[in-house]
Amino acid sequence: MPSSESMLQKHSASFNRLKKRLERQVGKAIADFNMIEAGDRVLACLSGGKDSYTMLDILLSLRKRAPIDFDIIAMNLDQKQPGFPEHVLPEYLATLGIEYHIVEEDTYSVVKEKIPEGKTTCSMCSRLRRGVIYRVAKELGANKIALGHHRDDMVQTLFLNLFFGGRLKAMPPKLRTDDGRHLVIRPLAYCAENDIIRYANRRQFPVIPCNLCGSQDNLQRQHIKQLLLDWEKEHPGRTETIFHAMQNVVPSHLADGGLFDFKGLTTDN
Repeated sequence: MPSSESMLQKHSASFNRLKKRLERQVGKAIADFNMIEAGDRVLACLSGGKDSYTMLDILLSLRKRAPIDFDIIAMNLDQKQPGFPEHVLPEYLATLGIEYHIVEEDTYSVVKEKIPEGKTTCSMCSRLRRGVIYRVAKELGANKIALGHHRDDMVQTLFLNLFFGGRLKAMPPKLRTDDGRHLVIRPLAYCAENDIIRYANRRQFPVIPCNLCGSQDNLQRQHIKQLLLDWEKEHPGRTETIFHAMQNVVPSHLADGGLFDFKGLTTDN
């Protein structure tokens, strides 16, 4: 029977491999999409969930050995949901020795006033949160806004738009805000959710649940997530294959006349 010391070493080696894999994937995403450049001020948005904790942790780790200088500013939006443990994130962020801001904005009351009881509030909550984040980024002089969405989020969004929106559209790893003032980046774009769950558990992040407002999560997204999980069980690697397909688009083999000139297509004769 293995000793407790050997088991500890095994777990430690496994975690180190996981950490290196996530760092490699985040580093590759940053390089592939030119997410972070010298002199950037990156506003890392923390919800208190596993994804944003992992994003910040990996970014801080990579910054220590990055060949360029850039700033990371952590931010949490306290939306005043009843029961939100407002002490958790400030206490955690204070241990990191980095600049951070806790922004208090009662979007909870606005959402509850506008959305009928029993209806999902996630969409409106997200829009209000996004508006506050953009405003704070401007106030702090941040030119990049880092969000914790990962590979699985991006694939799920593709299918949500495909099945319910009639659009071949997903969640981009990098985008410019409508006013052109900021770039939104998703450093976890290449990272699988299962790896993030394992990493967050091993790091013992003080995770805050996202359902404090009492709203049900987007049920369509939950159905899509379960569909992809079932596919992954039956055919391991399918999510990764779909993500690769998102990076290998062939407009001439779709049907969008705005992306490919079908009307002007002729023979060589």
